[in-house]
Amino acid sequence: QVQLVESGGGSVQPGGSLRLSCTASGITDSDYSMAWFRQAPGKEREGVAAIERMGSRTATADSVKGRFTISKDNAKNVLFLQMNDLKRDDTAMYYCAAFKGWSVSLLPRNYDYWGQGIQVTVSS
Repeated sequence: QVQLVESGGGSVQPGGSLRLSCTASGITDSDYSMAWFRQAPGKEREGVAAIERMGSRTATADSVKGRFTISKDNAKNVLFLQMNDLKRDDTAMYYCAAFKGWSVSLLPRNYDYWGQGIQVTVSS
């Protein structure tokens, strides 16, 4: 049974940093491309950053480019999202997701497995 569990969320002031983690079980990370998505109240789920299964290619949404970095540790089956210079608009529920394949994608429809999500709130 595939399970993705996010951690590391919370509240932070504008300009602050957080690092999200997603621990995967039931899969071998090196077989799966993964990504972070987010969804704010009243908005559609959007792709934030994605990483190819071996970690050699990434994609990042324009809204977070230069501030967020995605990485994965296949040996430990963990996906990370380092978020720096956080802004109020980054406030959302963040989800990690995975699909078995080689490509990099920011489209939710391409992903088969999802975590439960974790809240990130940026507020002064």
